[in-house]
Amino acid sequence: MDSYRPPNNEHIDNHMVKMEVNLDDISGEWLGYVMDVLFDAGANDVFYTPIYMKKNRPGVLLQLLCRKEAIGQMKDILLKETTTLGIRYYPLTVHRMERDFVQVETKWGSITVKQGISNGEVFQSSPEYEECRKIAEKHKVPLKKVYEEVWKHVGK
Repeated sequence: MDSYRPPNNEHIDNHMVKMEVNLDDISGEWLGYVMDVLFDAGANDVFYTPIYMKKNRPGVLLQLLCRKEAIGQMKDILLKETTTLGIRYYPLTVHRMERDFVQVETKWGSITVKQGISNGEVFQSSPEYEECRKIAEKHKVPLKKVYEEVWKHVGK
């Protein structure tokens, strides 16, 4: 497993690649599995888009972002775990914002909030979904109420 993750400070990363394949003969269960395998191998992002292919066949566009150094490993996974016969590669530059993680104390417990920072200012805040979900289940409150409680503490 590739444990590389970009640094949290704002920076330009020009060593990225977008890889993509069109798939029209693969099950949804396989796609979920492939996504997990790609993330476990170090993909920065993996996503699917519904498309129409030749002869108006419905299909899926699988796209992933990774470091240039991971192309070989991602290619091996795509060829072994999907039905593709070809892979497209695009060089990509990513401007990554600074990230910080803060703890917010709610009436149900602590929740981690990821903050996006640019020029020293917080411009984005996002509570960690899994923590919010667990609190909602444990305290039998709607998930949206947990988020509302977090927003009260982060000033949104």
